[in-house]
Amino acid sequence: MRSSWFRDAVIYQLDPRLFHDADDDGWGDLRGATERLHYLRGLGATCVWLLPFYVSPFRDGGYDVADHLAVDPRLGDLADVARLLEKADDLGLHVLVELVSQHTSDQHRWFQEARSDRRSPYRDYYLWSDEPKDDIEPMFPDVEPRTWTWDEEAQQFYRHAFYAHEPDLALDNPRVRAELHRIVSFWLRLGVSGFRVDAVPLMVERARAARPDTDGQWLVQDLRSAVSAQSAGAVLLGEVDVEPDGYADYFGTGDGPGMTMLLDFWSNNHLFLALARGQAEPLVRALRAQPAPPPGASYAQWLRNNDELDLERLSKDERQEVLDAFAPAESMRLYGRGLRRRLAPMLDGDLRRIALAHAVMFSLPGPPVLRYGDEIGMGDDLGLPEREAVRTPMQWASTPSGGFSQAAPDRFPAPVITGEYGPERVSVDDQMVHEGSLLQRVGGLVRARLGLSELGRTRPEPQDVGAASVLALRYQEDESAVLLLANLAGEDAVATLPSDDITELRAGRVRFVDVHVDQDYPAVEADGRVPLAGYGYRWLRRTTGGGSGAGT
Repeated sequence: MRSSWFRDAVIYQLDPRLFHDADDDGWGDLRGATERLHYLRGLGATCVWLLPFYVSPFRDGGYDVADHLAVDPRLGDLADVARLLEKADDLGLHVLVELVSQHTSDQHRWFQEARSDRRSPYRDYYLWSDEPKDDIEPMFPDVEPRTWTWDEEAQQFYRHAFYAHEPDLALDNPRVRAELHRIVSFWLRLGVSGFRVDAVPLMVERARAARPDTDGQWLVQDLRSAVSAQSAGAVLLGEVDVEPDGYADYFGTGDGPGMTMLLDFWSNNHLFLALARGQAEPLVRALRAQPAPPPGASYAQWLRNNDELDLERLSKDERQEVLDAFAPAESMRLYGRGLRRRLAPMLDGDLRRIALAHAVMFSLPGPPVLRYGDEIGMGDDLGLPEREAVRTPMQWASTPSGGFSQAAPDRFPAPVITGEYGPERVSVDDQMVHEGSLLQRVGGLVRARLGLSELGRTRPEPQDVGAASVLALRYQEDESAVLLLANLAGEDAVATLPSDDITELRAGRVRFVDVHVDQDYPAVEADGRVPLAGYGYRWLRRTTGGGSGAGT
């Protein structure tokens, strides 16, 4: 039986090395993250997703793991993980950690032993060849055009879908899978609630290549079984960027169980197309084309993450629309498929529009994922290479260091943002005390979302409300119904309720009551007209008779 706590979750994604530095050595650490958990709980988050804190050269944000069972000394030790988990439990927070199982760092002991001796038991942990192949496309064609690299010590080529310093694991090797089972068992026993699984389609590709008579999903099922054997309630959040008709395989609706949640790249891409056009149609079309997850499973929604905004689920022309709208300069684009910007500068720092984007994300089915700093409108640093542009220290205070650390800035893992989005203008401390700040708006959305249980249990039905710019999603669970409206355009709009609702309104049998809004609006009258400000949003509960809704 799968756990269901995640259905009503609000997930906060943070990078421990960039969140808060407790010992003032320049690097954020697990102690610092632990000290700030109360902030997440106050925001309304119910789950923390920790980006990699394992031993690593950190050439790829920690996804180049050199030891899956040890904490990088710059971030702390296992006792710090235990303390974080204990504090999170005290606050009612679940904790997800990364499972990077498609590749390792080339500094990992397994790879070092594999390259030094063909007879090593670790040789078959990786993929080797006497000649380079073209079996997969490179993930980062701009900077790493080849997927097979010659290793002088090994005297063979090895495969890497990502960077050359991240050799691919031979996941068809039972000994490699046993190592992965050992890793998940270790962290589950320590107390984590589950894993975000990196690069799942590439893992499945390897499994399919090893057993061509299968679809490769046996590997996902194998991982699910290993996790469930240790903790029946543990969840797997899969990074699965595929076409919608492929989702069912990863959820495990066939021969066995699979991922608990899938990160919803499909809706994410069309959300940004809708924002670019100021029209709801692209997102409505995406939701209608997307299959419902099986019972006990869910999609997870987000706006921005730790990587580039990958737009591969859009057509070529649609992708160009989004790039033209949100990444007009070539320096803002990456890998020929997306952009390397934070949300706030993409939306020109417009507070109303940033809040509206969050309102749309929170209104979609499945747990929402907040990326650290987006709740205050942090910016990006396009002077940093590749995806590092969106990986900068959290801005807690209006000091030059952003309250991230007392160490000298040249010791930080990345520079603090300066200029328009610097901490003197964008910080938690400032927005905590200013009514109407982005932080307060996002916090209000989080808490309102937690009160709408329908969003975690049913699929929405898009509504035609007579206004092209208005996204209207209706969630119905038994007799309970909510209608979530969001105006994607900068001009005011008027939505008109469906005719059946208007009939009920006029007869006095139902009312539509605001439960969360971006500003004050008049009550919904019997004519069913619902005004919305430019970039405005209204979440309405349908109540019977003279009842009232629970305001937020």
